[in-house]
Amino acid sequence: MNKQQLAAKIWESANQMRSKIEANEYKDYILGFIFYKYLSDQLVQYAKAQGMSDSDIKALSEDDPDTVEYIQKALGYFIAYDNLFSTWLAKGSDFDVSDVRDALSAFDRLIHSNHKKLFDGIFDTLQTGLSKLGESAAK
Repeated sequence: MNKQQLAAKIWESANQMRSKIEANEYKDYILGFIFYKYLSDQLVQYAKAQGMSDSDIKALSEDDPDTVEYIQKALGYFIAYDNLFSTWLAKGSDFDVSDVRDALSAFDRLIHSNHKKLFDGIFDTLQTGLSKLGESAAK
């Protein structure tokens, strides 16, 4: 996704949210999603720099504690493939709010202990407001 596509998605999301949330709340959600995308992209870039292939990245899950710990030590957090921002986009209309809830809950759980002060609770505002955003991408 390039910058123009991201801007178009953000604008489209803002238009859809106008009827659901107050204007002053947009920034809380949009910035939360943008930062989550950044962290997801950083993890993918790091994995590729470590020699992981696309299929290796698709296999990233909490079920591999050695890989989780390796990435946590380097980045301070771990995001499984199913919870990456790019995976959300690929879901299209199958994407729903529960995907975000699950991902943010996993993110909080998978912060490395040395980085708790930095990342702990960073998505609290987004998590709290998810119910206002609807149940699925269609709503």
